[in-house]
Amino acid sequence: MTVLVTGGAGFIGSNFVLDWLERSDEPVVNLDALTYAGNRRNLASLDGDPRHVFVHGDIGDRALVERLLAEHRPRAIVHFAAESHVDRSIHGPAAFVRTNVEGTFALLEAARAYWAALDGGAKARFRFHHVSTDEVYGSLGPDDPAFTEDHPYRPNSPYSASKAASDHLVRAWHHTYGLPVVTTNCSNNYGPYHFPEKLIPLMIVNALAGKPLPIYGDGLNVRDWLYVGDHCSGVRAVLERGRLGETYNIGGWNEKTNREIVHTICALLDELRPDPAGPYRRLITYVADRPGHDRRYAIDACKIERELGWRPAETFDSGIRKTVQWYLDHPQWVAEVQSGAYRDWVATNYGAR
Repeated sequence: MTVLVTGGAGFIGSNFVLDWLERSDEPVVNLDALTYAGNRRNLASLDGDPRHVFVHGDIGDRALVERLLAEHRPRAIVHFAAESHVDRSIHGPAAFVRTNVEGTFALLEAARAYWAALDGGAKARFRFHHVSTDEVYGSLGPDDPAFTEDHPYRPNSPYSASKAASDHLVRAWHHTYGLPVVTTNCSNNYGPYHFPEKLIPLMIVNALAGKPLPIYGDGLNVRDWLYVGDHCSGVRAVLERGRLGETYNIGGWNEKTNREIVHTICALLDELRPDPAGPYRRLITYVADRPGHDRRYAIDACKIERELGWRPAETFDSGIRKTVQWYLDHPQWVAEVQSGAYRDWVATNYGAR
């Protein structure tokens, strides 16, 4: 028995692969294009482990995907591969359409052909698990109820629009062709191996370097925060027990404003790595908001708890402490990912603000 994981060198994907192989001896074939956010160093602990087969390649390369399916005969595909940063999608939407829409289409077609040729037992067991985001639902007002699985799609950024399109493709391939799919829509993840362009890792690494901590607008945009280890356990639960064709929201029950997140990180760093120059809050800088910035996301994760018995294990306090400590313990990883290309991107996104 084998699973094929796409995007397994990225932030969430690598955490999923590491967690899977810590809990199981079932092999993983890991397909990743190693774009800027994909990092083989995330998987260094698996070097020489025969349970982990890494393949450098693109989900849009249908011939490659078909060869991997024929060679490894996986019982499931867990599809993490995606362009995922809203700011980057604003500056360059084409890559998001190419990977998230066209790449998912190519993967679905390869999976459909593979599944159709399986025999009875293997065909009945096969699953295509599509990992998506709460951003497809759009933005909530301060008093609106949280997103449920029945919430209408109202994506507002090129990133969320491309993920919404991929969700619709997965749904259509189930209803039209019978492909056995499940979909999960998660809230904002945080934790180890998070590329430092997103809010939490950017604040940590900037603070440690004595650089400004840029907060968009008034800092009152709200997100629901999910520790990446909890997301991995939620994906496993849906893969194992989720009903075919269904969508499950995976959330952390942790709504926080961006301002609150940054203040929490500063307080933890004041405790764990005090700066002789003074409290880290002195570095907070409010900058021009990004275009179309959604005001609030909130996930109602009752369905996955009711049907599958899943709840997050981490509170935000426990998860953010683990995350800050991980970055303090892994300065070499941080230094290696902050390449010239990364510095150019930060200058592009924040320089004019």
